[in-house]
Amino acid sequence: MKLFFDLISTRTASQLVTVDLRQCVVAGWAGRDLAAIEHHIEELAVLGVPRPSAVPLYYRIAANQVSQDDALQAVGPHSSGEAEVFVFMHDGQLMVSLASDHTDRKLESVSVALSKQICVKPVARAAWPFAEVAAHWDSLILRSWIEEDGQRVLYQEGALASLRQPTDLIKGCFGTAGMPSDAGMTCGTMAAIGGIRPSTTFEMELFDPILERRIRHAYRIEVLPEVA
Repeated sequence: MKLFFDLISTRTASQLVTVDLRQCVVAGWAGRDLAAIEHHIEELAVLGVPRPSAVPLYYRIAANQVSQDDALQAVGPHSSGEAEVFVFMHDGQLMVSLASDHTDRKLESVSVALSKQICVKPVARAAWPFAEVAAHWDSLILRSWIEEDGQRVLYQEGALASLRQPTDLIKGCFGTAGMPSDAGMTCGTMAAIGGIRPSTTFEMELFDPILERRIRHAYRIEVLPEVA
């Protein structure tokens, strides 16, 4: 699966880079604060989602489920997005972008792994070198919005200080300090403001308050009929 990113750097001119993605991992339960993790577990328990077998937990997703389109499809009206940092390698260096762990909430009560696999994972079209944000990583802000009753509503917001460092997640998943060149990983999410709920629109951003720049992406879901 080929992904294309506008690589934005403070040191060089922007350039278009291509990543041939063959491995995709969703890092779940990736918070630093155990109390916050427990809150998210309880949040999902309301929907009937079983507790994770480990924290963090690494879910493998088929690479062909990753998309940079802004118009996607999902079966049934029960899915919703989750904003997450997305990391990958380019020329031996770690890069940072943005993705949504779009998930089928109805299926999630049966199998978390299948609920993630069944939905396309939207990925933004811009990226930054991790080296440019590593020193102030905890101050980066992750946000998302959904549409409810015709209104744009803030759905998630929080600093990355509440989540594990991507380097820690990479080591936990791959056993080394670096990722394979054909891999991409999402790095955990924030609790939903007002609780997890379906939405056919999802907008997300990663904001750097130090360098005053943003990575944004938005997409809309076309709901396909759920037939038996």
